[in-house]
Amino acid sequence: MTERIDKLLPDTSIIIEGLISEKIKKKDIKVNEIIIHEAVLAELEHQANLGKAIGYVGLDEITEIKKLSSEFGFQIKFMGKRPNAAEIKYSSMGEVDSLIRDLAWEEEATLFTADKVQKKVAEAKGMKVLLIEKTDVKKKIRLESFFDKNTMSVHLRENNKPYAKIGVPGKWDFKPLRTKVLSREEIEEMNKEIIEETKSRNDGFIEISRRGSTIIQLGNYRIVVTKPPFSDGWEITAVRPIRVLKLEDYKLNKKLLDRLNEKADGVLIAGAPGMGKSTFSSALAENYASKNKIVKTVEAPRDLQLGDNITQYAISYGSSQEIHDILLLSRPDHVIFDEMRNTSDFMLFADLRLAGIGFLGVVHATNPVDSIQRFMSRLELGVIPQIIDTVIFIKDGKVNKVLSLEMSVKVPSGMIEADLARPVVEVRDFDTNKLEFEIYSYGEQTIIVPVKKQEMSAAKRLASATIEQTFSKYGTNVKAEILDEYKAVVYVPKEDIAKIIGKQGRNIDQIEKEIGIKIDVEELEEGKENKTPSFKVYEKNKFVVFEIEKKHGGKNIDVYLGGNYLFSATSSKNGEIRVHKKSKLGRALVEAIDFKKEIELKVN
Repeated sequence: MTERIDKLLPDTSIIIEGLISEKIKKKDIKVNEIIIHEAVLAELEHQANLGKAIGYVGLDEITEIKKLSSEFGFQIKFMGKRPNAAEIKYSSMGEVDSLIRDLAWEEEATLFTADKVQKKVAEAKGMKVLLIEKTDVKKKIRLESFFDKNTMSVHLRENNKPYAKIGVPGKWDFKPLRTKVLSREEIEEMNKEIIEETKSRNDGFIEISRRGSTIIQLGNYRIVVTKPPFSDGWEITAVRPIRVLKLEDYKLNKKLLDRLNEKADGVLIAGAPGMGKSTFSSALAENYASKNKIVKTVEAPRDLQLGDNITQYAISYGSSQEIHDILLLSRPDHVIFDEMRNTSDFMLFADLRLAGIGFLGVVHATNPVDSIQRFMSRLELGVIPQIIDTVIFIKDGKVNKVLSLEMSVKVPSGMIEADLARPVVEVRDFDTNKLEFEIYSYGEQTIIVPVKKQEMSAAKRLASATIEQTFSKYGTNVKAEILDEYKAVVYVPKEDIAKIIGKQGRNIDQIEKEIGIKIDVEELEEGKENKTPSFKVYEKNKFVVFEIEKKHGGKNIDVYLGGNYLFSATSSKNGEIRVHKKSKLGRALVEAIDFKKEIELKVN
């Protein structure tokens, strides 16, 4: 049904929406006269001069209305006083809206707006007003025609063919979508259409609008538009998640699941762009929400695809201080900070972590340890483990590596003197507990040093064997690892741990006094136990020969005689160890063979 209006006076909000030309074309309204206030032109001109897309979109809409006036037989007039600089500056406080309302009152025109506050003020004054609200009706825009179900992102640039990344993270192809190149006019028209659709939909947001660039979230699409002078030509990049995964789809081991569910205090989710960090973050958020946890996100732009029970904050619409205050007062159980980029983001993460809020931050990094280094230049060494306890590295859409952080006071690896002991942040492989990096102060700098894998020296092998022999009375499957001259780790089956530690730790205290170093007792995981290879031992000419399985060739082998450590050696490529019969070790082995004593080998 066509609504007939004598005089129609639109405000800036409805012009930007592009709804007047649309309503006229669809014959939803029939007007005799459209009055455009000079204040609307001034405000749109101001926005365009700042390089903001909405300014250009609004001016294009007025041009379109001008064209329609002759086709549909209505008049268009420009009236009112052009606002001064102060009125334009304070337009967000209602100065320009007030000028528009005053003209509508004087001309007895129907005020046309998309602003609810403008409508209420006009009604309070007894004016005729028509409100068009944002809707959930989604119109298919031209940009979407470049996407299919397998498209990750679309890249449109003037004077170039349109291209798309097609596939999944870590396995995609960059393909042209057509042979005809894109003109500047075509991209400008698409940009206008995107802005108009964003302004008219509830799931559309212009997250950031700067001179030469605009970042938009429209439904599932994250759209970045750049133009001269910021870039050398018009360009539109649109990214869309192609899969929504649940946490179970990642097949995480129990140890990591327990960490995420019970102690997700300071977790970094790291990875290169396009590797699936945001998809994993969404799965985590939904997992927490399904367990009746209060979950919130901090994003810029808001592109995580989440349910209505999760609140998503846009930091681009507020300040770090505002986010800080809201999160402290609302007391969420988990907060996900998607894509931390600048110093203020990292400082906000650190401040809220120290306040006790469980935070999971998403950062760009080409390898796991790089994500930690991004904090090192911004924070003191001592607080890093209090802020970050776990790093989850995503590669090709999967959890590729997990690191854990812990503070200790020790002599850094590679240093010898005891007086060089200092606070050291140990970065370990979360699954194996293997030390991979150390972070410590050296001079005036904080450095991160990889801990290189070193072959176990004869002295360390002897010490390990001695510790294993001491603990063997508590169980047959014992693996000792010497960390440094002050500390060792003993791995035993889970069921033996309580027996070894003893009541109130008496057993382990006594063993530490006997051996003279600190010992940690941990559960022996599959694959960590000493392997006992099958072998043959016999005398050949001047040697005692051990013939071991070839798969153990080139490995360090410990030799035990009667359950006692005898020596260690590296087997040949063919899996052989030779000991001269006239040596002290050789004579002991000959005697063992003659008297059929128990000889045992273990692979390190």
